[in-house]
Amino acid sequence: MKHAAMLITACTLLLGACASKMSKDECRTVDWRTVGYEDGVAGQPGDRIGEHRRACAEHGVTPDLNAYLAGRTAGLREYCQPHNGYRAGVNGYTYFDTCPADLAEQFERAYDEGRALYVRERRVTDTEEQIEHRRREIRRLEDRIAESAFDVIDTAATAEERTQAVLDTKQAAERIGRLKAEITELEQERVRYQEELDAYRKTAVLR
Repeated sequence: MKHAAMLITACTLLLGACASKMSKDECRTVDWRTVGYEDGVAGQPGDRIGEHRRACAEHGVTPDLNAYLAGRTAGLREYCQPHNGYRAGVNGYTYFDTCPADLAEQFERAYDEGRALYVRERRVTDTEEQIEHRRREIRRLEDRIAESAFDVIDTAATAEERTQAVLDTKQAAERIGRLKAEITELEQERVRYQEELDAYRKTAVLR
């Protein structure tokens, strides 16, 4: 199971980011049953063999499909356990609908539980990030207002420059007002999302 968890973390939980990069020697000497097992235990989609085929075609090698499929079937039975489904869901990763029928129901139920927690956590985090983004913009606008204030009282500035500085200050102040209103709304949303998250955590079966 430790081996499975490592592969899940490395590949499946990275949304299938582990592209096949098999070398010429690997294509010629690899045990295709082992390759299939490793893809299965990582929950890779069925078209993964196509990536291996394309990689090895460059070296004139064709994968042993029967050996690969036998290994993948064995690997999937190890991968398609509820705790792996939950881990994939709670980390927001993609499930490729790979599990055999007799294991799919429990795996997918656990995946959905984890995914539901992930969605609620992301709502809180995303809202906090939106609030912080607006606060950074407010600080930037406040700096602009301070700079414009110098232009307004600068005796060397032309009348046009002072007028523009006043206009810039007015626009920045109005934008700050809108941002503060948005922050207020977002803070209310964050409270609601946090309450929903806390409530779900109390009722969810954390694996």
